[in-house]
Amino acid sequence: VQLQASGGGLVQAGGSLRLSCAASGRTFSSLVMAWFRQAPGKEREFVAALSRSGDRQYYADSVKGRFTISRDNVRNMVYLQTSSLKPEDTALYYCAAKYTVVVLTTSRDYEHWGQGTQVTVSS
Repeated sequence: VQLQASGGGLVQAGGSLRLSCAASGRTFSSLVMAWFRQAPGKEREFVAALSRSGDRQYYADSVKGRFTISRDNVRNMVYLQTSSLKPEDTALYYCAAKYTVVVLTTSRDYEHWGQGTQVTVSS
């Protein structure tokens, strides 16, 4: 599985961005998908994860109510809609995938990673 993240950018606090992640392969619907982020000098942290069908979503407390994860199993895409962005959301955002039925929230559990897309929120 190859993952390609895009959609990052520079935005003012309170703004929004839609991150996208394109996945290769014909078994996308068998993948649990997730977004993680890593700020300079900090460990990679969980942001959101989504079940294979998209019916179950999990969010970090820090983004709950502001971010929405979704997927399109026809287009092999996963999205992270962000809103009410804060300077502390500034990070490199990664999409991740794993062939599993369990929605996982720990980075070490994921097998496949995209290259990351930078989100910078100015105050």
